[in-house]
Amino acid sequence: MRVHVVEDDAGVSDSLGLILANLGYEVVSYPDAESLFRASPPAGRDTVIVDLSLPGISGGQVVRWLLKLAEPPRVVVISGQSQSAIDHQLRGLPSVGVVRKPLDVDTLARAMPSH
Repeated sequence: MRVHVVEDDAGVSDSLGLILANLGYEVVSYPDAESLFRASPPAGRDTVIVDLSLPGISGGQVVRWLLKLAEPPRVVVISGQSQSAIDHQLRGLPSVGVVRKPLDVDTLARAMPSH
């Protein structure tokens, strides 16, 4: 299974990539929503990790786009924002996994589907 990481902080993106690769996932990273949109859409069996605080197109908009795909992937949101800010951005959406920053290996592993 492939994991797509949409994260503008290069350090966080690199760390996520290393953790996920060590957990056995194939990882594709994008620095912003626009890069994800230019690539082939994720497959239904994939997982997409989206930072809510993206420059340009917001993480909330990315989640909405992903959930409208014919075969939506599993979506996991990462954020260092307050819970009320997260709730505001995700209002009206079906439940998605949320992992709070700072990230740790155990919490991230629990948020990922088994493969």
